[in-house]
Amino acid sequence: MTIRIGTRGSLLATTQSGVIRDQLIAAGHDAELVVITTAGDMSAEPVEKIGVGVFTTAIRNALHARDIDVAVHSYKDLPTAVDPVLTIAAVPPREDSRDALVASGGRVLGELPPGSTVGTSAPRRIAQLNALGLGLEIRPLRGNLDSRLGKVASGELDAVVVARAGLVRIGRADEVTEAFDPVVLLPAPAQGALAVECRSDDAELVSILAELDDAPTRAAVDAERAVLAALEAGCTAPVGAIAEVVESLDDDGRIFTELSLRAAVAAEDGSDVIRSSLVGPVERAADLGRELAVELLDRGAAEVMRSQ
Repeated sequence: MTIRIGTRGSLLATTQSGVIRDQLIAAGHDAELVVITTAGDMSAEPVEKIGVGVFTTAIRNALHARDIDVAVHSYKDLPTAVDPVLTIAAVPPREDSRDALVASGGRVLGELPPGSTVGTSAPRRIAQLNALGLGLEIRPLRGNLDSRLGKVASGELDAVVVARAGLVRIGRADEVTEAFDPVVLLPAPAQGALAVECRSDDAELVSILAELDDAPTRAAVDAERAVLAALEAGCTAPVGAIAEVVESLDDDGRIFTELSLRAAVAAEDGSDVIRSSLVGPVERAADLGRELAVELLDRGAAEVMRSQ
């Protein structure tokens, strides 16, 4: 049997899915890519205007219809609502989760003068960039990575902010002029991670794909997405979150691992940013995410999100 892997047709999507295909082939399984056009590929409107799941619904529908066997998603694009027919059988090791600046003249953010044009359509990025108070002019930005970077090369924009993981995967990481520390710009929940999805009733395929799973990445992403779900916010909401499995020392000097989680909700005009963090057991990843969301809500996160 050939495992049919559904993917969007962009260079980034086919590169990501191609890695999964190649890993399956290396493990002794026949596999091929099946390109699927999504609503997000057919519209230049901002994602939040098109709707939740614009890059994933068509691919998931193909899974439901058994036209494909596996879907590979950028995990941050998936709605948080659980689909009982499907399962995320693998979350492979994560690429760099940070946001990145690509600016003309090799400049970092602090070198851009007030009034500089910076392209991004993500409310999360817009909110956090505005909160820095640098007087930047944020411009809407959609399209594949090549077209986004081209707007800087052509001089149409002074800079763009994109996910560094995407640039790494398509071999253009050398164009990054600054990778943002999460203290400056918290990434989207699950940014840099892939979700490898199949039908829940296909036990053999679930088992095959499970070999690609990376437990620390899955724990981190579970925590980040639990924050998003508990806030009842979609993947285009102005919510940033990052979790990491870190090593700590107990009172007897023994090393153990735990999960460090940070999250923020910001008003799009940058007037208000609510940040919270906590540390806890790795096996309680999703619970930690929900607890952090409660803390954010207690501090007014719902009001900040409603102000968008």
